[in-house]
Amino acid sequence: MAFVSKPRHIVKSLIPPAVFIVLLLSACATSSPIQSYKDSESAFSEEPVLIKHDIPDNQIYRVYHRASTGFVPMQAIRETAEKRAIQFCQEQGKSMLTLGERTSEPPYILGNFPRIEIVFACTEKSTQERSNDFRDEKYLKLVNLKKLLDGGIITQEEFQREKQKIFGDHTETPNANK
Repeated sequence: MAFVSKPRHIVKSLIPPAVFIVLLLSACATSSPIQSYKDSESAFSEEPVLIKHDIPDNQIYRVYHRASTGFVPMQAIRETAEKRAIQFCQEQGKSMLTLGERTSEPPYILGNFPRIEIVFACTEKSTQERSNDFRDEKYLKLVNLKKLLDGGIITQEEFQREKQKIFGDHTETPNANK
């Protein structure tokens, strides 16, 4: 009988880890429907910071996406959310213009999985092409820099240094880059 009770003990000790693994593997990605910006709340505690724009509130939307695990890179989550926003605008015959975004901060453990909220507008294609002013360029540079950081191509220190260049003192002369 002592031999029979030993396997039962082993089986009982394996149940909690097995339940944990099943729960971990059954985690689901979360994506909200595309919602009107003015009629919805942010999935984050703070609203995304938006660039200066003159687009009416009723033409601004938000999309939210969260990974199912902490092993999904932020870049993949961003691309999924952007594709949804682009498709939404294309269905209206328009182009997607990103006005702001908020992302979760690492470490991506214990339920803090990568997530993103993008605030965007659907604009006429000609309007979007004409709206590339200095503020838009800063935002696009920052978004691209963040993509490099999320992809592991640059370090946090490099990100901060380059971010300072974008928002810092702009006393350089145009010939200084040559």
